[in-house]
Amino acid sequence: MSYQHKYVDGTNIHFPLGKVVCIGRNYAEHAKELDNPVPTEPLLFIKPGSCVVALEGGFAIPTERGSVHYEAEIAVLIGKPLSTKPSREEVLDAISGFAPALDLTLRDKQAELKAKGLPWEIAKSFDGAAVIAPFVVGSTFPDVTDISIRLTINGEVRQDGNSSQMLNPIIPMIQHMAGCFSLQAGDVILTGTPAGVGPLNVGDELVLELGGGSRFESSVR
Repeated sequence: MSYQHKYVDGTNIHFPLGKVVCIGRNYAEHAKELDNPVPTEPLLFIKPGSCVVALEGGFAIPTERGSVHYEAEIAVLIGKPLSTKPSREEVLDAISGFAPALDLTLRDKQAELKAKGLPWEIAKSFDGAAVIAPFVVGSTFPDVTDISIRLTINGEVRQDGNSSQMLNPIIPMIQHMAGCFSLQAGDVILTGTPAGVGPLNVGDELVLELGGGSRFESSVR
């Protein structure tokens, strides 16, 4: 079944899935844990909509392609087209929802590509590489600089971060992205991952939490 944007109450969101715009190394501690320099400007990349799958009901990983790492992130759903230089008010008005998500990475392949100075798409944009939970409406979080994200695997908390720790906060980040790429209704922003990333294994039981109020269970198939 193809992916469909949904709210937590099960209601389908009327606009279709677009692209997924991501920011890398947006938490300093995550950059350090992978021995990456902290970027001096936002490090952006795109995942196609074809790689998005729902968190509900479990998801599959490509076990034959080396280590698959989880990266828990706050996902932001864009509900209106943005201008190329949007104001803070325009960005806030365009946000339709927030959800916890997983940016999956073929870490061995990414390391190989990085060592050769090559693009990351093979490691970041495979089918199933973006796992997204249902969205809560944007007004649930009046302060976007204080949204928590937590990932628990097999009963152990692996990642526990907050948007207050971001090197590029959510609103300025989206303003910058809008100047680089056309942002349309249905696009999803993945806002970076806190420290604690690591490999997934088939059979892992996951709990993703956003803001203390949204809790989702899933598993790796």
